[in-house]
Amino acid sequence: MTPYCHVLFEHPAIPGNTGAAIRLCAGTGASLHLAEPLGFNFDDKHLKRAGLDYHDLADVHVHPSLDAALTELTEPSGARVFAFTTHADTWYTDITYEPGDVLLFGTEPTGLTDEALADPRITRQVRVPMLPGRRSMNLSNAASVAAYEAWRQAGFPGGH
Repeated sequence: MTPYCHVLFEHPAIPGNTGAAIRLCAGTGASLHLAEPLGFNFDDKHLKRAGLDYHDLADVHVHPSLDAALTELTEPSGARVFAFTTHADTWYTDITYEPGDVLLFGTEPTGLTDEALADPRITRQVRVPMLPGRRSMNLSNAASVAAYEAWRQAGFPGGH
């Protein structure tokens, strides 16, 4: 079964954020993809604490690179990739999400790299709106906002 969306983190560095994303994906049915290098290992106590006992309930994939992750997720399916960046003009709510879409987020300190944003597989760059003068949202919070919008548009499949 195709998940309603794939959440993809490019080089996640903070274990607690990835743990929270594991919990998000376990609770909503999204799949989580992590593009190496990772700033932690899966034995990290902060990752385990944030993910609690949800690790076994989540569909988590680790890829050797962002290119490998995008290749697996978009070929041959043609899945769309939405890159979340504070530099975009389009709000995430302006997108009509489809099953299998990829929601791509960058590493915590810097966001998506210029190289990632230039990848031809990126369908569109989007943003989560914020008040002026703020740098960015927490990674797992931004992923939650976007994933729940995609899930809502899909009719909350499997939810109750």
